[in-house]
Amino acid sequence: MRVLVVGAGSVGGYFGGRLHEKGVDVTFLVRESRQKQLLATGLMIESVHGDLHFNPQTILASDQGIENFDIILLGTKSYHFHQAIEDIKPFVGKDTMIFPMLNGIKHMYELQEVFLKEQVLGGLCFVESTINKDGAIVQTSPTHEFVFGELSGEDTERIQKVQKLFSGTKATIRKSNSILQDMWHKYMFITGLSGVTTLFRSSIGPIREAEYGMEVIERLFAEIGFIMRSIGAPIIDNIEKKQVNTIKEMDYTMKSSMQRDMEKGYLVEADHLQGYLLTLAKERHIQAPYLSIVYTNLVTYEKGKS
Repeated sequence: MRVLVVGAGSVGGYFGGRLHEKGVDVTFLVRESRQKQLLATGLMIESVHGDLHFNPQTILASDQGIENFDIILLGTKSYHFHQAIEDIKPFVGKDTMIFPMLNGIKHMYELQEVFLKEQVLGGLCFVESTINKDGAIVQTSPTHEFVFGELSGEDTERIQKVQKLFSGTKATIRKSNSILQDMWHKYMFITGLSGVTTLFRSSIGPIREAEYGMEVIERLFAEIGFIMRSIGAPIIDNIEKKQVNTIKEMDYTMKSSMQRDMEKGYLVEADHLQGYLLTLAKERHIQAPYLSIVYTNLVTYEKGKS
């Protein structure tokens, strides 16, 4: 099976590299500047799980005459997502399986509006990685997991083939029969964690220690859970409490990826994560003051960059 990875950055580049390392036929769809860099230096991964350096196969969106791919992994940020949809159109065939790796859930509906519903499957990832000044992917934590599955939860023949193809890599790549629930749970967690760490410009430890820190965290997660349940999202009972307990146990110095992006002056995914939930809340006349404060902080930051 032929795999197309959209982007060769900190997410797509990492998991695509691990698949290549195993021997999977992987091609990276990249921008011209990244292609030139990869031609000069190769794709470099510096990881606690072992380094990797190879010359990747790359294509540009403008390339013609390329056969359709069996699997497409979308590892872009949400603010590059709509361009990524346009870029992959020429490489999508009737039987192509598209696996998103983004945070959030809004992109799933957008993909299903453009492609056949059966072409869109579920996916999410957990990885701490970044691109350094030399273009190398630096992966720093024990967790490096990509989870995928049929949105229906069925153990279909095609998903079994994907499971076999993706097994045996140095990364943790696994099939889930509850991928949609997994995606909503991660959406809740990343929205809450990124919200408080960007709001207070701090790692999680000092926020927890502040007099009202845990109260803010708990109320933010309560709002997120209430909004999700109002639309019938497939989240379990007491997931908010479980996720808050996870935050209580996190390393003192832990920062969200959105916070690290903010510290570097990068764009953030405010509209895709917090903003989308506030849109749902507004449609249902739900008040969400803590989430509103988080979102206002993020959009104020973004306006300061323009």
